[in-house]
Amino acid sequence: MNRSDTAQLQKIRKEEKEYHEQYFEDHKLYEEGTWLDEPVAIILDLADQVNVGQPMSILDLGCGVGRNSIPLAQKVKPGDGRVVCVDLLEKALHKLVHYSEQYQVRDVIYTEQADISDYQIAVGKFDYIVAASSLEHCKSTHMLKKVIQSMVQGTKSGGINCIIMNTNIEEFDAKTHKPREALFEVNMDKEKALKLLRQHYEGWEELHVSDEPLELAIDRDDQPVLLKADSLTFAVRKP
Repeated sequence: MNRSDTAQLQKIRKEEKEYHEQYFEDHKLYEEGTWLDEPVAIILDLADQVNVGQPMSILDLGCGVGRNSIPLAQKVKPGDGRVVCVDLLEKALHKLVHYSEQYQVRDVIYTEQADISDYQIAVGKFDYIVAASSLEHCKSTHMLKKVIQSMVQGTKSGGINCIIMNTNIEEFDAKTHKPREALFEVNMDKEKALKLLRQHYEGWEELHVSDEPLELAIDRDDQPVLLKADSLTFAVRKP
């Protein structure tokens, strides 16, 4: 990575850190009217389709404050399962621990602070791996490919991977509607992203593939911004 790429990555990471940390301070988990208002339905549905037995081991890459981790933990707790939660932001993980105590799943939640680009997934360790709106935050397309390959290798036979990835990302000034620089580390064309996923998951059973438009109001440097993207969902089962 050259100097200009490094500077751009630092800029993006700074903006994303400030936005998410402030959002997690201003809004509570499952607060109505926020993007934390409920877990992603398909992520919970797929957890019921994992057929590798108990206890279930789940990995949530880019877990945030536990939007999906908490209900997944509630699902696996009766069978002595565990949910490993990985996120770059220390504040997010602190919030996750607090919420895990509130929802009485602290004993099955394991937090690890790491950049998912660098996180080492043990081979054959997990029954279910979730990456919801996190792979677009890999350091580069090269690192994205490494992370996907690590997910492939880290999944047990019969296990499931569920990826939700924002593609074709655009940002607009909310007041003037003028285009802005989209501050995401990886901003891929939707078709290119799907092709990449299918290459890495060749031979796996496709359980669900869909995309839908996403519009989200965010802040950049205290300025209101409208984020638009195609949200791609890709779920597969390992043979």
